Amino acid sequence: MMKDPFGGILLNIAFRVLVPFTLVYAVYVLVLGETSPGGGFQAGVVMGFGIVLARLILGERATIFNIQMKNSLVLAGCGTFIYTLAGWLTLFGGGKFLDYSFMPVHMEPAHEMHALGILMIEIGVTICVMMTILNIMDAVVERSDDDGRAE
Repeated sequence: MMKDPFGGILLNIAFRVLVPFTLVYAVYVLVLGETSPGGGFQAGVVMGFGIVLARLILGERATIFNIQMKNSLVLAGCGTFIYTLAGWLTLFGGGKFLDYSFMPVHMEPAHEMHALGILMIEIGVTICVMMTILNIMDAVVERSDDDGRAE
């Protein structure tokens, strides 16, 4: 986590305008990823960018975005678990891997179950990508806080 904030009042104003729109746009890309260009990976990158921007501009004052490195690894694993859970649920339902018509949640139109399965996968990918980006940023910042040598 960066200790010192980067920038002054102009960057703080830009941050307060830019980051909320960035996070809302990431949710938009995530939710509409099945029917439009985008999806889990793109939403994860945009969410990760919003959090990295908050950490760069606010420094330690970005307490809402303060996720420790070990927690970001666990959350990246949780995202991967959500992704694989969508496939395993279809197997436990008696179908083939990622055959969404065998999801344990039954909905009347079959395309609704397909949309639910795709959304589960995209949410898992979003969490995994976002936390991986934060983990890479934390590793770079931690190394730059030292004397720059690898341990």
